[in-house]
Amino acid sequence: MSVFTGSGVALVTPFDSNNQIDYNKVTELIEYHIANGTDSIIICGTTGEASTLDDLEHRALIKYTVDVVNRRVPVVAGTGSNDTHHGLLLSQYAEEVGADALLCVTPYYNKTSQEGLYRHFKVMADGVNIPIILYNVPGRTGMGLSVDTVVRLAAFDNIVGIKEASGDISYATEIMRRLPDFDLYSGNDDIILPIMSIGGIGVISVVANIMPFETHQIVQYFLDGDIASSRKVQMNLNELINTLFIDVNPIPVKTAMNLMNFNVGPLRLPLYEMNPSDLSILKDVMSRYSFKEL
Repeated sequence: MSVFTGSGVALVTPFDSNNQIDYNKVTELIEYHIANGTDSIIICGTTGEASTLDDLEHRALIKYTVDVVNRRVPVVAGTGSNDTHHGLLLSQYAEEVGADALLCVTPYYNKTSQEGLYRHFKVMADGVNIPIILYNVPGRTGMGLSVDTVVRLAAFDNIVGIKEASGDISYATEIMRRLPDFDLYSGNDDIILPIMSIGGIGVISVVANIMPFETHQIVQYFLDGDIASSRKVQMNLNELINTLFIDVNPIPVKTAMNLMNFNVGPLRLPLYEMNPSDLSILKDVMSRYSFKEL
């Protein structure tokens, strides 16, 4: 069974003026998303600045999110690590506190071979009982899963899908050709519709932080057979989507949310505020869209 179908928001992590997690704002964001059609909450992912959270923060944020969501939509916890043992401990904790599934990125920085990747994810699969979504984003990790490795990993009952964020449609198509029942989620907001057309079931999205209903619509229209409407929403959003990657994610989306009075606070170093020219472009593009606020 799929973890979710539709739009999963890669939720930002709001910080207060002291750069600590703003849990009241986390609650507001979760309620906003549930009210506006988001189909799943992905917590402690790339967009959530997970690499800047210490272990206690990471665990506390997963538990808090699970408790606030209270089974209304699935919660997917980001527990990937370049240290296999640490990733396993985070994954087991997320399962213990009630996360519905895990999002596990490929190891970063130290890299490894494809056999090392297989053994890394095998440890995760053997160590937990809840579903695991692989996360392939070689542009950030420097390490990509080969199709052959994905096929090997799909043999584990609880490795159920992949967030594919390489932007390589040929790669995603080959996964679907060889694993037609494997759950494919777009990791790139600009190609949700193309991913759906080859068998995808949804997206783990950045733009959903500010356009949750519209991101849900791209997927839902497609699933309902209304391809023209799905295409229209995708095309309408793509200028905004591209602008949200004018700087390193999540710098632009968090900036956009603050411009919209979501008040999600600062970024944590080494992420830093946008330069004036990029900020001007973001503001100009945003002025052409209508947004719902909290």
